[in-house]
Amino acid sequence: MQNEIEELKKTIKSLGSSLDIANLKENLKKLQAKSFESDFWDDSDKAQETMIEINSLNDTIETYAKQEMSVNSISEMIEILSVEEFIEMQDDLTNELLETKNKVSKLKIQTLLSGEYDRNNAIFSIHAGSGGLEATDWAQMLMRMYTRYFDNKKYKYEMTEFNNEEGGGIKSVTFIVKGRNAYGYLKGEKGVHRLVRISPFDSNARRHTSFASVDVYPELDDNVKIDIEDKDLRIDTYRSSGAGGQHVNTTDSAVRITHIPTGVTVTSQNERSQIKNRETAMKMLMAKLVQIKEEEHKERIEDIQGKYNQISWGSQIRSYVFQPYTMVKDHRTNYEVGNIEKVMDGDIDDFINAYLNMKEE
Repeated sequence: MQNEIEELKKTIKSLGSSLDIANLKENLKKLQAKSFESDFWDDSDKAQETMIEINSLNDTIETYAKQEMSVNSISEMIEILSVEEFIEMQDDLTNELLETKNKVSKLKIQTLLSGEYDRNNAIFSIHAGSGGLEATDWAQMLMRMYTRYFDNKKYKYEMTEFNNEEGGGIKSVTFIVKGRNAYGYLKGEKGVHRLVRISPFDSNARRHTSFASVDVYPELDDNVKIDIEDKDLRIDTYRSSGAGGQHVNTTDSAVRITHIPTGVTVTSQNERSQIKNRETAMKMLMAKLVQIKEEEHKERIEDIQGKYNQISWGSQIRSYVFQPYTMVKDHRTNYEVGNIEKVMDGDIDDFINAYLNMKEE
């Protein structure tokens, strides 16, 4: 156990250097000072983003400090215990050491988020596959799973587009997810998600397979400018068909923008103002085009051609099996769990961490 503790101390020290805890504390101090300025809440959107950053920095710094204190506490305890006392307390000390290791491991994941846009907010979309009610119900189940994950991570999120199915479920939904490293954590969820279950809509209780796709791309900072020619855009307005209540507009304020050369389509319908929805849709379009440009290794947006409306159905990343057994398996990392209820309640950190660790290797 002493050897394990010494190794963990080295890991924590290395982690402190990688996270640059001293710099994080300095950034936190500056942001906290900024939050006390008299005009801080004049721009509520920027103020909220700053508060999210403050909470995230504070959480990282506190988590690091707690794990450092925990391993030192265990180390000091072992040094003063007699053999008899150690034997009596061994189970408790082992569990505490294991818990500290797990928390350090999760904290280490943050050091893997070094991509250019990993710290950015994320634009997150779910689209039902073909298959009618089976697919739209699955898309709604995924929406519930991910919004619970957002809540667990204390991310703020706002719905910019919602296309429901009258018979049940959803055809598509898009969120802007706000929080430190939101894109870094969520980027690995991009792809096709497969459901296998006994259908509640089949009177013969047969097993069905359904698909839904997830698309994720980073929200760009306001200072990122991209030249997109007006002739390459088709802009349509329509009346939104939202989730009810505040999401339903009674005027044609929803906006759909299509980038003609690539076929990329984005929509925004959350705001009651057509102008605001157009601004949001343009930000989403620019972010999507920048991502495609990088993935295609193009120098300019103008060089991109082709259809990018949805993820290829061949890019299946994960299966969720409800019957005849329960299992969720990621096909890229081979990580799997049997407790599907826990996963559907938003506990997907282990899948995300496994993917980030795999990419690092």
